[in-house]
Amino acid sequence: MDNRSLVSLAQHSKEKLLYLLDMAKRFEENPNRRLLENKVVATLFFEPSTRTRLSFETAANRLSARIIGFTDPKSSSSAKGETLKDTITMVANYADIIVMRHHLEGAARYAAEISPVPIVNAGDGANQHPSQTMLDLYSIQKTQGTLENLNITLVGDLKYGRTVHSLLTAMRHFNPNFRFISPEELKMPNEYKVFCRQQGIPFEESTVFNERVIADTDILYITRVQSERFTDMLEYERVKNAYTLHNSMLEGTRPNMRILHPLPRVNEISYDVDNNPKAYYFEQAKNGLYAREAILCDVLGITIEDIDNYERK
Repeated sequence: MDNRSLVSLAQHSKEKLLYLLDMAKRFEENPNRRLLENKVVATLFFEPSTRTRLSFETAANRLSARIIGFTDPKSSSSAKGETLKDTITMVANYADIIVMRHHLEGAARYAAEISPVPIVNAGDGANQHPSQTMLDLYSIQKTQGTLENLNITLVGDLKYGRTVHSLLTAMRHFNPNFRFISPEELKMPNEYKVFCRQQGIPFEESTVFNERVIADTDILYITRVQSERFTDMLEYERVKNAYTLHNSMLEGTRPNMRILHPLPRVNEISYDVDNNPKAYYFEQAKNGLYAREAILCDVLGITIEDIDNYERK
């Protein structure tokens, strides 16, 4: 596997994560830099996406790269039966980097193992979503002033939610305290609870979502129940409206508390929350541009020193 591919944050050190966040901050200060001029970025989205695809493509545009790819596998040769191996091998002939979302867990790792150019995982099934986690970390750092010693409450679909799986993995470096709130059917998978125990990360589980359980939270991270992950739609119907955050529930929360959501939302955050200063999910999505500019540059071997030198030109 190309060692510059970004498949998961599991192998990233604390120093590496902070380095990428520092790079993202530079791009927030000035997102328009011609650092990827003459580079081609391929975006292969085998699953639907709005924010991830558009922010990656905007990041590539603002860095002066060119973009190829598809947003619907039905418009590609995979609809004719072409294997993922052949698709990746073919696209690698045309691009310097491949950003890929796929419905199969492990697809990004497999692609990285066979690809001659770096792969960036834009989400593989219910497994990992590392670029989302980088923008989540950036959002947490911006709103809290630190990543250390925070109380983080994860709410909703913790079984299939790749964003919460990635975030939990990355936060191992920063001494978090987690609370997992979900219906029984959507509990955090055992492998991630084992991971927490191995890393010495304290956590508690609950099926109850109310004012009391979020009163001491610094980051309230809410996820939607994902209909596309269910094979039994009756099970989905039972749990799809399990929790809804209303503005009245925020009255006793900490002043520094911020609400994050990877979006899109369905019914899990009431619209009356949007104007509350603790709602941060739209700003969070905006931060995706800066985080993904940093990822594209890092994977292609561009350093903070290169960015600083570019500014001095």
